[in-house]
Amino acid sequence: MRVGILTGGGDCPGLNPVIRGAVRVICNAGGEVYGLLEGWRGAIEGNYIELNSENTDDIIFKGGTILGSSRTNPYKNEAEDVPKVRETFERLGLDCLIAIGGDDTLGVANKLWNDYKLPVIGCPKTIDNDLSSTDVTFGFDTSINIVMEAVDRLRTTAESHRRIMVVETMGRHAGWIALFSGLATAADYTLVPEVPIEMDRMVDVLKKRRANGKMYGIIIVSEGAQFNEEEGVVTQDGEVDDFGHVKLGGIGETVAKMIEDRTGFETRHVTLGHLQRGGSPSAADRVLGTRCGVHAGWLALKHHFGYMVALRGTSIVPVALADAVGEMRALEKNFLEEAEVFLQ
Repeated sequence: MRVGILTGGGDCPGLNPVIRGAVRVICNAGGEVYGLLEGWRGAIEGNYIELNSENTDDIIFKGGTILGSSRTNPYKNEAEDVPKVRETFERLGLDCLIAIGGDDTLGVANKLWNDYKLPVIGCPKTIDNDLSSTDVTFGFDTSINIVMEAVDRLRTTAESHRRIMVVETMGRHAGWIALFSGLATAADYTLVPEVPIEMDRMVDVLKKRRANGKMYGIIIVSEGAQFNEEEGVVTQDGEVDDFGHVKLGGIGETVAKMIEDRTGFETRHVTLGHLQRGGSPSAADRVLGTRCGVHAGWLALKHHFGYMVALRGTSIVPVALADAVGEMRALEKNFLEEAEVFLQ
């Protein structure tokens, strides 16, 4: 069997363990594996490297992806690029393609399956943890640990200078990173996309805690948090990528200025940005990534195409790609209720 693998969209810790797991399964069965470079761009341009058990054995501790990634969308120029993807399949003699990525990458895989019955298998990836049909995505655990470490360091300088520190995290549509980081760092207030920003309430909390003797504060804000639907999200510029997404960023600075104006407390902001994507994966993400790769390889050997591997409880199970894409997984109500305990 000949299997292709690609990693698309934003990188995250845990991608290399997935590659390693899938390659080991296919090679153990006597198959061949080709890594398409830079996501769907590699599928369009036909750029690839050969993968085997030996050259992927020691990549488990490396962050990012050895295959490179991009936000290339073959369906942006469908008439020209989709045929090139199919040509790459034929030229390499691929029996299957394992696409590792988020909603956009898997959305392309699902279209190729629906439109041409191209044999694809999906593996969910995002540090935002916002993909439906799976309980947890690899990369999430590492990212919240990175935020936790950063906030622990910022706390000492905030306390020394009696400042409020506003920390902006990733999280375009869902506040998993922000909320979990806020709970893990005992933040004074956490702002997430699921709940409109209540400035008056946040200012009251900060003033109350200052009056009670806490001379500094920590605010965690997700990049996708917004004051209301009409105003929308804060963006860096008006440019969009191949999938129509704008570049978010700036809500932390906006919130910091509003806090200082309303309280008189010296306030600073820090945008962690791509720090959350980088570095070696945690043990949890190495294990989850490896398991996802192994199960993706097993699906390939069974010719179980048009499916995605997903974590349900402690088991990795196949779910239809059509059911897994297009629906964002927001923070569940119970997590928001638990966080409310600390906003009094």
